[in-house]
Amino acid sequence: MANTSISAAGVRKALYREALFAAWLGLWINLGLGVMKLIAGLVGQSFALLADAFNSISDCVTSSAVIFALYLSQKPADPHHPYGYSKAEALAGSHVALLILMSCLLLGWEAVERLFVLHPVPPIWTLGVAAANIVIKESLYWYKIRIARNTGSTALLAHAWDHRNDALCSLAVLIGLSVVIVGGQTWIAADEVASLVVVVAVGVSAASLFRQSLREMLDLQVDGTVIESMRETVEKVPGVVGIEKFRVRKSGIEQIAELHLELPATLSVFAGHALAHEVKERLMAHHPMLRDVIIHVEPAGHHDHPHEVESRLGVAN
Repeated sequence: MANTSISAAGVRKALYREALFAAWLGLWINLGLGVMKLIAGLVGQSFALLADAFNSISDCVTSSAVIFALYLSQKPADPHHPYGYSKAEALAGSHVALLILMSCLLLGWEAVERLFVLHPVPPIWTLGVAAANIVIKESLYWYKIRIARNTGSTALLAHAWDHRNDALCSLAVLIGLSVVIVGGQTWIAADEVASLVVVVAVGVSAASLFRQSLREMLDLQVDGTVIESMRETVEKVPGVVGIEKFRVRKSGIEQIAELHLELPATLSVFAGHALAHEVKERLMAHHPMLRDVIIHVEPAGHHDHPHEVESRLGVAN
């Protein structure tokens, strides 16, 4: 049992390291892109590039929250937090999402006010900034989607799709800038229209992150294929008759399982206890993302209400 726990803990630690590396990488790249687009937007007087800079900087805030949460999630359980701190990731994600949504409203309002205001046409080199951002963001998407699927991190998965949205936003900026540069003052509003596209896309991503974080905090059941795989592991343990209930909730990149295990009614309490431990050991060995497994043992074929059992056994209330 001890070796199994050490092995599972080692796998979880490795996945946390992988998730942290991806989060740190995204943070520094987004910071660099944000500064580059901020300077380009100010010098080139492109509100679309400034909106895209806000997009990258908001990603930095999100990455910082995820990094903090991933470090906090690894803290061991204590008497005040018996289930550990793994939900910190979802909590951080929800707060950051709300912050970004409020920022989107302010930025969107500014873009609408600028729609009918004349300003200089951005220089042609701003197209290169937008194009470079598309390539970098799409590369980050493919990298993080692989890490997110490997670790099961909700926040990293949201980040991966956020990078894809960022690439599409930069495409909108590239198109908007191209229209303005080719059309001149006649099409100057295309820059603000592109910035509104960016704001809407960022807002949708933030809303999606908030929804995913909220579902995790409300103990959403994990994917059915995960439960089925765990069920197969349990059913292969000799002595197990059946499983009445099987619940698995996500907690950060980890999981907590609860099951009602049906064992032969003739088993002694000691034997049933030992078999339940065997089931827990097998589950945690084959599914290392399980932080804990809570097992309730039931006699197979007997589904009487507890009060009826007490009455039959002569147990006083």
